[in-house]
Amino acid sequence: GFHLSGTVTEPATATEPEMTYKVAISFDRCKITSVTCGCGNKDIFYCAHVVALSLYRIRKPDQVKLRLPISETLFQMNRDQLQKFVQYLITAHHTEVLPTAQKLADEILSSNSEINQVHGAPDPTAGASIDDENCWHLDEEQVREQVKLFLSQGGYYGSGKQLNSMFAKVREMLRMRDSNGARMLTLITEQFMADPRLSLWRQQGTGITEKCRQLWDELGALWVCVVLNPHCKLEEKSCWLRQLRKWGEMDVCPLEDGNYGNELPNITNALTQSSGHSQDSLARPRRTVFTRAIEGCDLHWQDSHLQRIISSDFYVSPSYQREGESLLFNSQGQPLWLEHVPTACARVDALRSHGYPREALRLTVAIINTLRLQQQRQLEIYKHQKKELLQRGATTITNLEGWVGHPLNPIGCLFLTLTEACRLEEENCLEISDAGDSKPPVYQHVPVVTSSQDSGESYLSLALEVALMGMGQQRVMPEGLYAQDKVCRNEEQIIARLQDLELDPVLVQTLRKQCILLLEGGPFSGLGEVIHRESVPMHTFAKYLFSALLPHDADLAYKLALRAMRLPVLETTAPSGDVTHPHHLVSVVPSRYPRWFTLGHLESQQCELASTMLTAAKGDMLRLRTVLEAIQKNIHSSSLIFKLAQDAFKIATPADSNADTTLLNVALELGLQVMRMTLSTLNWRRREMVRWLVTCATEVGVRALVSILQSWYSLFTPTEATSIVAATVMSHNTILRLSLDYPQREELASCARTLALQCAMKDPQNCALSALTLCEKDHIAFETAYQIVIDAASTGMTYTQLFTIARYMEHRGYPLRAFKLASLAMTHLNLAYNQDTHPAINDVLWACALSHSLGKNELAAIIPLVVKSVHCATVLSDILRRCTMTAPGLAGIPGRRNSGKLMSTDKAPLRQLLDATISAYINTTHSRLTHISPRHYGEFIEFLSKARETFLLAQDGHIQFAQFIDNLKQIYKGKKKLMLLVRERFG
Repeated sequence: GFHLSGTVTEPATATEPEMTYKVAISFDRCKITSVTCGCGNKDIFYCAHVVALSLYRIRKPDQVKLRLPISETLFQMNRDQLQKFVQYLITAHHTEVLPTAQKLADEILSSNSEINQVHGAPDPTAGASIDDENCWHLDEEQVREQVKLFLSQGGYYGSGKQLNSMFAKVREMLRMRDSNGARMLTLITEQFMADPRLSLWRQQGTGITEKCRQLWDELGALWVCVVLNPHCKLEEKSCWLRQLRKWGEMDVCPLEDGNYGNELPNITNALTQSSGHSQDSLARPRRTVFTRAIEGCDLHWQDSHLQRIISSDFYVSPSYQREGESLLFNSQGQPLWLEHVPTACARVDALRSHGYPREALRLTVAIINTLRLQQQRQLEIYKHQKKELLQRGATTITNLEGWVGHPLNPIGCLFLTLTEACRLEEENCLEISDAGDSKPPVYQHVPVVTSSQDSGESYLSLALEVALMGMGQQRVMPEGLYAQDKVCRNEEQIIARLQDLELDPVLVQTLRKQCILLLEGGPFSGLGEVIHRESVPMHTFAKYLFSALLPHDADLAYKLALRAMRLPVLETTAPSGDVTHPHHLVSVVPSRYPRWFTLGHLESQQCELASTMLTAAKGDMLRLRTVLEAIQKNIHSSSLIFKLAQDAFKIATPADSNADTTLLNVALELGLQVMRMTLSTLNWRRREMVRWLVTCATEVGVRALVSILQSWYSLFTPTEATSIVAATVMSHNTILRLSLDYPQREELASCARTLALQCAMKDPQNCALSALTLCEKDHIAFETAYQIVIDAASTGMTYTQLFTIARYMEHRGYPLRAFKLASLAMTHLNLAYNQDTHPAINDVLWACALSHSLGKNELAAIIPLVVKSVHCATVLSDILRRCTMTAPGLAGIPGRRNSGKLMSTDKAPLRQLLDATISAYINTTHSRLTHISPRHYGEFIEFLSKARETFLLAQDGHIQFAQFIDNLKQIYKGKKKLMLLVRERFG
């Protein structure tokens, strides 16, 4: 009958023993309708054992004995034979079938049982009746389980790849016209809709993850394909429509434009072009990923013109009709198909997917002829409006629905259909693999089959033409992050496919012709002279066109790329004529929406285009000038201009040959522009930019360095100019790199000194020290710099800056100047009693040591300043100790006599310092005692011991100290434990 069973042996391997499996297969009208195998393998696809048995039956039909269905055999047996048959059957499988046999026997013997109400008995080998559904076996439970598993992994572990291969499987089933395609897609969709993350994303208001979004898109596109099956039955279609509506009405159903919230209105047209296109966001219905498929259910294939287009290559208009205007044919009599473009392309995709490649090609050719005609008409319209539009400098004409990034991917679909017809491979494989195939496809020209004998066109040149038309369409940037991201992604996908084409003379001719049309296309082309302010930028596309055209027509390549450099959305003012989108008035102010979420990416693409042109124009002065002007006019981001400057510098200075001066100058000019742009704004890369500019100017030469030193104020802050620019220019490395002669070195040094003095005047706090360093070798300049410091010391400088410059002066051999600056620094300083770890202490000790080394007069001058500024007892006692250890004036200033005697603390100036130290100890003691805790008692006693050492330096010190201790015992008698410790140590 219709049941095949057998045993399959799997040979032993190094690790596994030989295994034998029992396999059973039911079939019906050339389709396998169910399978079972002892291996227990769970998968969407048949196991190897089922495949082996099927192939054995197909290849060796005579080896498999064909028997009647089992019911026929039983019919031929008498009562005894039947009894024998049943008993033997039960004996052979008694453990498995005995309970079932007993149950069936009981039911047969019971007169009113269900089994006795039906005539006859079932036979699994007899096959189905003619009216029964028959379709290939698909393990539905397995499909559900696998999709559920892949979704639960959330795009990790290659699960996205697995789901894509399931989608590819659905496409393969559709192509083989296997009715399970739609069934499998239904099962996949049910699992997608049951994904628990959907409600989570919706509650949190976060978008679906990127990988997941792309899977949902493919799901929606596949449903459009399924419902557009040209040969599906009406009842099938209405069943799908019910399902799709049910899913679309669920609140977790993802929306077409990727936003859960409807706050960002969607401006894509419906599948069928609506005449009164509503701009109002409130009037716009909720569009889910299934909306296009639901709309697709209204489309049919009954149109007679459409039927004729897809059924013949030679369908033309009768010659007598070719004079007047016709909506069905062009002037050559070729058929047109005037449907909304993405819808028409969805039909092509459906034909291709359902295994009708010839029909898909015919419809594609009709669509391209229609697009060409539209392009011609738009050119004619533009010629009439050109003058007015150019005066306005902007246009309100644009496509609200772009073809690139469209949910139905119309351009990608036409391109694939055409290139598949030209592939040089044995089998035309439709799968778009994720893995990124290692070797690109190879194409050949296949002539377009038409009635006219030699149109000279090939499907390959049509593929290139339609891709260029679609990419060059002027269109408004859609709203929402997802839709905008999709525009970029789809554009990159199409360009990647275009790059697989080898440009032979035929394709170059197509490329040139289409580029000229795009440049002349006015507002209908994204590369036309005038575009809408929110037109999708053409940088990525233009970069491809530039590189492709350059070897064949450089003038056209540059004209096109320069035209594409613009990014009008960033120009500050919106032209007054722009009223098409009340909600689309965008400015760079981020609060006003709709926002260009991909602006960063678009700006970097603009930068890439500029960089590509700079590289190509190396050595060509005129071309470089025009590219430079385009950059300066159109690029508004300093970091991108900096990147271009760096790119130009790299290309201009190859490691293995001489530098290219024209390009080096461009790099320098761009660098100078960056300096001016970032001078008054905060930029974290500013230091790197300044350093780079000096390196670049050094490569250009000594004139460039002189120029940046002379015009420093428009490029750098005073600090940058002295500490980075001038310091680097004057460094030994720069001098060596440029191998300068003496006059050139002098000129540079003179410019650096002038800069240093100007900066010191402007910002003495931060530039004085650098200025002094830069002027060291020129006496007059150095004196001027010193005077600037002295003038600024009383008002504009901190003690830290003054101490630093004072130490520098001492180091340079100007001790008296160092003393003067140190004295000025002391007047700015104030050290409280408890600041015994203050960072300025080292400077104070140094200043006192300097004064002491200069002599008694200088020490006498600085001590009153110290006493006034320093109230910390330990610091004062440290200074006092150091001053009494050696005689003053050991620096040996010429012309001064030095007695060589140690100084007494009883006489001025040390007497004043001693008194101040003692009173600081007394004050500090009282301050510490007001809030002392027992754990600090020991430390306090040590402090008093230090104080005693200082007291004893005075003549009546021991008496003063005893009085001080008595005083403490009196005032703080409440602190019994502490006073006990004081008595123990000091009596």
